[in-house]
Amino acid sequence: MKKMFEMYQDKAGEFRFRLKANNGQNILASQGYSQKANCQNGIESVKKNSQDPSMFELKQSDSGKWMFNLKASNGQVVGTSQMYENESGAKNGIQSVANHAPNATVKEVEN
Repeated sequence: MKKMFEMYQDKAGEFRFRLKANNGQNILASQGYSQKANCQNGIESVKKNSQDPSMFELKQSDSGKWMFNLKASNGQVVGTSQMYENESGAKNGIQSVANHAPNATVKEVEN
């Protein structure tokens, strides 16, 4: 499997995307968008902003697990990671998004 954004419509009718790594693992997921065009704009924002390390926000949850958000230039979150057991795992996830997003293809899928 090659790196790609999967775009889909959820059960509530909102459009979402997830970035998948070469191994098929989800490495970033979006919020819901009411319009498909806005979801496509979100993907473009991830491709662009993933190349700027300052756009990633690393966070630790109350349970001690780690995750990150990717923000757009306006400060809005455009993608959220899964939870990681430790900080180094989350940092590896950030690097994976930076490596995979710019050239990832977009595929529409059924959810």
